[in-house]
Amino acid sequence: MASVISSSDADLSSLVDTEEINIGTLTDQELYNLVLESRKSHDILKIETKVFELFLKRVDPKELDSQQTLGVNYSEQSQRVFRKRAHPQNRLHDRHFKLTSQQKCDIATKEIEELKNQMKISKESYMKKIENFNAVMQEADIRLTEVKKNHHEFNRDIVNGAINPRNKKVIAEKFTRWIDDKMKASDGLIEKMRLKNSTLKVQKNKLQQQLKQKEEMGEVLHEVDFNQLKIENLQYLGKIEERNQELLSLKLTATNISQSLNAHKEKLSMAIAESARLKAEIIQRRELLSRIENEAKVVELEKNEIDMINKKYRENLSDYKVPEVLEYVQEKAELYDLKKLICIWERKVEIAKMALRSHEVTWDRSVHLNNAQENLKRHCVKKFNSLIYIYQSL
Repeated sequence: MASVISSSDADLSSLVDTEEINIGTLTDQELYNLVLESRKSHDILKIETKVFELFLKRVDPKELDSQQTLGVNYSEQSQRVFRKRAHPQNRLHDRHFKLTSQQKCDIATKEIEELKNQMKISKESYMKKIENFNAVMQEADIRLTEVKKNHHEFNRDIVNGAINPRNKKVIAEKFTRWIDDKMKASDGLIEKMRLKNSTLKVQKNKLQQQLKQKEEMGEVLHEVDFNQLKIENLQYLGKIEERNQELLSLKLTATNISQSLNAHKEKLSMAIAESARLKAEIIQRRELLSRIENEAKVVELEKNEIDMINKKYRENLSDYKVPEVLEYVQEKAELYDLKKLICIWERKVEIAKMALRSHEVTWDRSVHLNNAQENLKRHCVKKFNSLIYIYQSL
């Protein structure tokens, strides 16, 4: 705004200079540039005039001296104006009488502050409207979900669940019971919200009473306190941001550590599995080695035994003498006689076995016959005893 005011001062000075210049002596390009500058200065004057009008609408001109808003001695200005208007040659300066740059800056600053306040108020009102609209939308969403839920429950309990299978109509008792249940649920919700509203009202009244007591005791916070609280709040927000950054870095570090820990855990589990496999393999190899050692010992013992037998055989072979032919013939003759005797005795044994089987059959028959005779005797005795009993009874 200050730059605009300084530029307007320069344009006005240039405009005064153009009035003293003979326009007929200017070229077309210079006239075009002069018109552009005049339009630009005219636009700037419009902006200044609008700002001054807004300022005068808010401030009473009669109170300007008392408030010292512009810091101008209006009596001296009026006298200066009258003196200038008394002489015709000063009309040009009277026509271009304007405020100083400091005064314009003060007015512009006041207007900027006023615009900021209006924007703040507008922003607050818009935020309230947005909050109201969000609340309305949330309420509409809640109602929509409730309507969908009720529609689903109605279709489930009444349309599909309360149909009479005979006449295919809705059972009135179930429908009325469903309506009563819904009304009871609504009444319960209304009562709950009423109690919550009453508690909130009580809390509001308590807070109002506390605020009133603080106002009476002079403990009300002033603007300076609020500014101090804002500064402290900004400091704490900065600290919180730093702590959040530290927390974020710690979280990243913890994430990296957890990832590396998981990788090391996987490696450790793989190493443990490999170690268990190697241990099992070592145990198997040790068992195989012990078994091989035992087999080696057994083989060694067998080898020793075989060596001893082989040694005996070698000794026997070294001491072996071939018998005479006559002894061999006699031995063969005795062997033949023994084989013949074995055949005779085997035949006798077979005959004895056949006789034994025939005797066993005869013995079995005799035993069976004796058993039949004993059973017949027992049966006859039982019959005789029964006849005696019947005779005695008669």
